[in-house]
This record gives sequence, structure tokens and C-alpha cells, in this order.
Amino acid sequence: MGRISISCLFPASWHFSLSPSGCPRMPNPTLRQMIVIGILAASVSLLFYSVFIIRNNYGRSYRDRRYRYLARVTDLEATDTDNPNLHYGIVVDCGSSGSRVFVYCWPQHNGNPHDLLDIKQMRDEHRKTVVKKINPGISDIANTPDKASDYIAPLLNFAASHIPTAKHKESPLYILCTAGLRILSESQQEAILEDLRTDIPVHFDFLFSDSHAEVISGKQEGVYAWIGINFVLGRFEHIDDDDDAVVEVHIPGSDNKESILRKRTAGILDMGGVSTQIAYEVPKTEDVAKNLLAEFNLGCDAHQTEHVYRVYVATFLGFGGNAARQRYEEYVFSSTMQRNRLLGKRVGMSADTPYLDPCLPVDAETKVMSNGETMHLRGTGDFSFCREVIQPFMNRTNETLTSLNGVYQPPVLYENSEFYGFSEFYYCTEDVLRMGGDYNAAKFIKAAKDYCSTKWSVLEERFQRGLYAAHADSNRLKYQCFKSAWMYEVFHTGFSFPLNYSNLKTALQVYDKEVQWTLGAILYRTRFLPLRDIQQENFKGTHSHWRSFSFVYNHYLFLVCFLVVLLSILLYVLRLRRIHRRMQRNTSSSALWLEEGLPNQKMPSAL
Repeated sequence: MGRISISCLFPASWHFSLSPSGCPRMPNPTLRQMIVIGILAASVSLLFYSVFIIRNNYGRSYRDRRYRYLARVTDLEATDTDNPNLHYGIVVDCGSSGSRVFVYCWPQHNGNPHDLLDIKQMRDEHRKTVVKKINPGISDIANTPDKASDYIAPLLNFAASHIPTAKHKESPLYILCTAGLRILSESQQEAILEDLRTDIPVHFDFLFSDSHAEVISGKQEGVYAWIGINFVLGRFEHIDDDDDAVVEVHIPGSDNKESILRKRTAGILDMGGVSTQIAYEVPKTEDVAKNLLAEFNLGCDAHQTEHVYRVYVATFLGFGGNAARQRYEEYVFSSTMQRNRLLGKRVGMSADTPYLDPCLPVDAETKVMSNGETMHLRGTGDFSFCREVIQPFMNRTNETLTSLNGVYQPPVLYENSEFYGFSEFYYCTEDVLRMGGDYNAAKFIKAAKDYCSTKWSVLEERFQRGLYAAHADSNRLKYQCFKSAWMYEVFHTGFSFPLNYSNLKTALQVYDKEVQWTLGAILYRTRFLPLRDIQQENFKGTHSHWRSFSFVYNHYLFLVCFLVVLLSILLYVLRLRRIHRRMQRNTSSSALWLEEGLPNQKMPSAL
């Protein structure tokens, strides 16, 4: 056996046999073997890769589901004010009849730029929401605007007493005024706001700037209400369940023509004392006037389009429950007085000759005063006739796709939509009739008719026995008949919802949480805070430890490593094949020399 040169040495993992020359014979790596080796390497890599993906996705999905479940449970628990990672925010709602302060809190953002802040109402040690209301409305100080900060101070003192002092400087404060100030002149509005902007920073350490105190439009209020309900319903969360109701959406303003799938959002109906609002998402293909359309990005990154929404919003001043009753009474007074003058009658001029009002319960009495004159009204409780009388107040036109006051209303996919009704929509169905929740037109009409046709003395007796909602009062009892008819007509005649529509839910709370437009306001106004937290976290991670890399970065890193390993294996196999071919040529020459009796020559080095 000849001496083995160093050039014949190869990795020990290969099995060799001796050639006639004494040099180990390598297996010939054919193309098929190369492919098999590549496939095996790829399979092993993909196996580890799949385990990595499944582990991370399942773990994150499980954590997210568990977190959302725990969040809904802990929403009812007292807020842990000792938690240094908890943040706070304050919204003051300056309405027409009074002002309320809401204190919100949220934990550190989870680091996913697609997710919103987990904002919820703060709860005190008794697990009650941190909310305080004062009366009257801020518009009552229109003639003394220098007292605006004194007026609102009790609300801010209340909020300051619940938020840890160390957190005051970083807690944003928003003072947002609605219809109460919108009815004032611009000079009166500005005088009140200027006093707030000047005095509040002197007495409170909250994060507050001039832009944090303003009179918001009805359109803004509607958008905030829409954001609030959909956030509580979880409609802005990622789709992780096949049972989720999804819609195909073309992102407004996006150059990408492809649509995305996301959770179907709910529409809102809100009837306050002065105005009524409707808001729902509309497709990109629907042409809507700019004054009725809100396009906004709710996400923290303007370049991410997952949270871009296109919402139709319409506000109808004078169509709230109280304003509608006042309009109705003014009409009754003027028309009756005119008829009295023409016919020489005295209808309504005394309790003995009252105006018979179909929109009051049977025998219920009230008075209407105007220009120093008083008119007496007595109820007949005729719900159907009441509806007929108030239908002209809808101000509908004969044109299609219009609603209250002849305002354009985009088509609603009634069979594939969901709406929530708040304020009077809830009070009218629940406070007295005790049928809040899923709305059914036929059942509602029957209950309203029965109530209206009941004698006032019987209704009062039931009220004394506590058969109605705890916050229902004599005013609610007296005007329940009118407001039921008004709500019904606004919904079915004004907004054209069919009588068999079954996807309206009237609500005061969702998941045991009171849904207010103020929640949507703070969500929208703090939407960029997560991006700041993410950037800070990434900055810390870059200088502290590599584990702060996000899943996306690990994902790409793993793919790069996989390709490098696969390429290295293929190159190594090709190198071995070239070496083997050289050895074959050298071995053949050596065998030929032996056969011819020639002396053995030194084999050239293979490496």
C-alpha cells in the first residue's frame, strides 16, 4: 500500500475506501445527491423556522387573548395608582346642561405599532369610575367669562386628588365644549376659552396647552362617539378569530388598489337634549360631501394605513329630545292661539278648556308660556296620532337618500350592519318601558302605546312603587310618550331604517363600561403617544440588550441566516466534487504508469 499524502485527507464525516493508488476513494456527489442534501438542509431549517413562527404567533395570540380577557375583568377593579408604568389623562365635557370630568388611565404601550393604547376609565378605591358632574352648563357664565376657571376648578381639583401627584406633569388635560358653547357668539366663546387658557396652567400642573381647550364641532363629537363605541367593542383589534365579522375595505387616500380585511365597525345613533347625531363607516366608492365626511388615521404611525377610516357624520341641531319637545310646544301654542283668534275660541286658556295633547299620557297636565301668556295642555295618550303630528318636524324632502332636514345620507347595508343607540335612544327604551338592549319596532310600539294610554294617576302610583329606573323622575314620566314617538320617527322616518331592522342595540354601558364620546376624544388625541413609547423602547434596547429586537427583525434575521447556511452547503458540495474530479484524473494517470511498468511519480497536490 502506497503512502497517503496530506492532499488525500478529507473531513472525517465522509466514509472512504482505498483506491488502487492507496488514496481514499471519495463518493461521487452527483447532481441528485446535491439536490437531496440541499433539500434536507432546507427541510431542517424550515422545521426550526416553523417552530419559531408557531411558538411566537401562538404565544403572542394567546397572550393577546388572555390580556384582553384580563383587561375586561380588571377594568372593574380599583386602579393601582402605585404602578409607575400607568399613565393618566383627563377630559372635561362642557355640555349644555352641565360639565363632567372623566379621568382615564392606560398602561405602557405593548410595542406593536398596529395596536392602540389600552385606555379605560380610572376607578377609585371603591371601584367607582372617577367622574364628577357640576351644574349648570358653562354657557351660563357667558356674561362673566373671567369666572370660567373658577367654574371648572372643582372638576380639576377632583381629578388632581385621584391622579398621583408625580404623574400630573405628564397627564394631558383636554377641556372640550359642545353644544353649550356652540350656541354662543364667537366673541363669547373666545372670552371663556381665553380665561381657561390663562388661569389653568397657573393653578394646575397638568399637561395643558392652548389647543387643549376648544369648542368642538358636532362633527367632531360624532367622530369621537363612533371611535369610543368601536374601541370598547374591540373593532380596532387585529383579526385573530375566524368567527370575527370582517369587511373588505379599500383604504382612503392609499395608492394601493388592493383591499384589506378588518373587523366590521358599528354605527352610532346619539340623541341628546339639543341635537341628534348619526355616524357610520362608508366605503371609498361612496361620494360624500366633505362637510359630512371624516377621514382620519387612528393609528400612531401616519405611514400605517390599517387604522384609516372613512366615516359619515351628520349632526342635527334642534333634533334632540328636549329641543324637539320645545319646538312642538311652540308650534302648538302659536297654531292654537291663531285658531282661537280666527274662531273666537279660548282653547288652552284655562285648566277647564285645555288643549288636548296626544303626546302626553292620559290626563297628564302641563303648561306652555310665551310672551306673557300661558296655555294649558292635557294629555289624551294617543301614540299613533302623536306620531302623525310630529312627522312634519322631520323636515324630510321627497328626494331619495336624504334624512332629517333633507341632508344627504349614504346608503346603509341594513342586512349587514350594526348600530348602537345612546342617550335618548336608551332612556326611551329602558327608563320606563324597561326594554333596553336589542331593539324591536313592533314590541316597542306596543309598549309605547300601552304607556301613553295609561292614566297619569296610575303612572304616578307605579313611580312611587319604584317600578321604573332609579334615575327616572316625574319629568321623564310626563314626556316619555312624546320622546318615545320622537325617537321612533327619527329612527324610521328620519334615518329611514326599515321597521324590521334587528341590528340596533340601545345601550348606556358596553361590557359594564359607560361609553362616552370623551373616550373617543382621548383615544384620538393621544394616538401618537404609542409611537413615542416604541421609539424610546427601541432606543433603550439598542444600548442595553439585543433581546429587544422585535419579532419582525428576528424574522428577517432568521431568513438571512437560513439562506447563508444553505448557500454554504451547496458551495461546499460543489468544491468537493471539483476535488474529486481532479483526484480521478490523477488516479487514472497513476494506474496507467503502473501498467506500463513506469516508475511511480509524485501525485500533484489536490488542495
